[in-house]
Amino acid sequence: MTLVRQPTHAGVRDAAAKIARILPPTPVFVVELQGVAVAFKAESLQPVGAFKIRGAWHRLTTLDPAARARGVVAFSSGNHAQGVAWAAQRLGMPATIVMPSDAPEVKRAATLALGAEIVGYDRRSESRERIAGDLAAQRGATLVPSFDDPWVIEGQGSAGIEAAAQMAAEGLGPVRHAVTPCGGGGLAAGLALALPDARVTVVEPAGWDDMRVSLEAGRIEPVAADAPDTACDALQTPRVSPLTFAVLAGRGATGVSVSEADVRAAQRWAARQLRLVVEPGGAVALAALLAGKVAPTQGMLVLLSGGNVDPQAYAAVLARND
Repeated sequence: MTLVRQPTHAGVRDAAAKIARILPPTPVFVVELQGVAVAFKAESLQPVGAFKIRGAWHRLTTLDPAARARGVVAFSSGNHAQGVAWAAQRLGMPATIVMPSDAPEVKRAATLALGAEIVGYDRRSESRERIAGDLAAQRGATLVPSFDDPWVIEGQGSAGIEAAAQMAAEGLGPVRHAVTPCGGGGLAAGLALALPDARVTVVEPAGWDDMRVSLEAGRIEPVAADAPDTACDALQTPRVSPLTFAVLAGRGATGVSVSEADVRAAQRWAARQLRLVVEPGGAVALAALLAGKVAPTQGMLVLLSGGNVDPQAYAAVLARND
């Protein structure tokens, strides 16, 4: 039986050191909510507009020269796509991204601008994993999943290592509670490994909260076939992975869900209070806090995971008052 490599705290620390050599830390904004200082980590300000650059860099830099020459294949609605394309371009590697046909145009255009090839699919009727796996096999390329990969998980967790140091420097003490957006769970699992003494709460859009349901059930439960539409395209993962689930379940992580109105309110709050553009999926952790699904506590870290918005959709959100 082949043993699957497991992500580790040591691997997260290695990833953090590796990433620190090429990227400056994303800023942490401290805001007082209900009398408590809460730290917001702005991963929306990464070069590709999302935390995904971390896992992509950690994964692609592990490949040997022969594997790099054959390239990589990934599947993503846009943020992982850009992270992989950015890392591949920097390393001189070909990259192919399997992307849903309804992905925001801003994410598609940015991925193409980074030199990647895009292969489209219908997220309701086709399997992105199968398409990407077939392409990788045909080309001899390395498949880079968006969350079901130990190196990717470790890379995403580097955000927690950074944030812990920044919060300590601000006099906020250690991270006691990390609240994070969750699609497949790569970022959440990485944070759980990076911050072994912190409580972890994952936040998902209503109807797509399969990690919450899975954690409560003690087994992986997929998203329902009739899941509702959501603006949180980055979090539309139909099933979490055994790797991410095992890490989060082992740490006793919990989950909550937020409504589309909660998400819009969070986007507007981030714009007004932090002067930050945050995409719907990147705003769900903030949404949970503002909606009262999670109470602010001392040592709280909230991830703002991405800022790649469709301009027209974002303008419409800012204009609303729901």
